Amino acid sequence: SGSIERIKFQSTSNCWGYFSVGANGGIHEFADSQFGHLFAKGPNREAARKALVLALKEIEVRGEIRTTVEYLVQLLETKEFKENTIDTSWLDGLIKEKSVYVETPPHLVVTSAAV
Repeated sequence: SGSIERIKFQSTSNCWGYFSVGANGGIHEFADSQFGHLFAKGPNREAARKALVLALKEIEVRGEIRTTVEYLVQLLETKEFKENTIDTSWLDGLIKEKSVYVETPPHLVVTSAAV
């Protein structure tokens, strides 16, 4: 939950997206945690994956909301994803093993807790 002040995203010929955010920064009540979707293409899977990683690294979402952008980049960069050896239990295994995570600098944790 929360509102979005700004989304900075530049579509390219290989990656485009759309976002369900109202003029006042509100997220549609039925949007759940998915307020946007990105799509990538390329001459092969690896080119499309690289285009998506680049787009995710460049996207900027500001507001009273947390996103999974950094986590998604890490998932896309795993050996298993690159080699397309994933299945429906792959993500569950990563979560259980805590092998992919976004590290938050301690000063941001303290600042966030104080606010």
